[in-house]
Amino acid sequence: MIARLRGRPVANTPEGLVLDVGGVGYLVAATPTAIRAADGANEISLHTYLHVREDALQLYGFAEPSERELFVQLLSVNGIGPKVALAIVSGSPAAELRRAIALEDTARFQAIPGIGKKTAERIVLELKEKLAEGMPEAASASGGAGPHLIARDALVELGWSLVEAEQALADTDPEAPPQERVREALKKAA
Repeated sequence: MIARLRGRPVANTPEGLVLDVGGVGYLVAATPTAIRAADGANEISLHTYLHVREDALQLYGFAEPSERELFVQLLSVNGIGPKVALAIVSGSPAAELRRAIALEDTARFQAIPGIGKKTAERIVLELKEKLAEGMPEAASASGGAGPHLIARDALVELGWSLVEAEQALADTDPEAPPQERVREALKKAA
């Protein structure tokens, strides 16, 4: 298993990021966070997951260990393969996705291309208990998530897509009241 790579980013292709490690170019399907970290860097370190199939070996790269952990947990869900898991992890910060699972927020997952209602429900159903067992903070995550959902739903009512609303709220103070977070998101969008 290749768990981590440190090297020089030499190319960013549609297939993934090429990382030169000791003269060997590894092609890594990476999250946007990892790609941003590689942009202009002389050397980067990526947390990786090696997916082994009968006909291929594919490396997936992550800037943060939490992204990789969630990716691996998503692979345990029936019907979720590495490409879909990467799309999910690429869409939002891992902490936000864990909070969505804890709150049974299936709409968050349905907003991701390729994820339908049944798949979103399966993700929440199969991962909710695992996340609660492994992370005591997942249980407390629901405390701050109510106001977050209020702010997100307000932006959606104003015509924003679910993904746009989540991205805008990621740049606001999570401790602020929902109305203030909505105002802040609207200001930044203007």
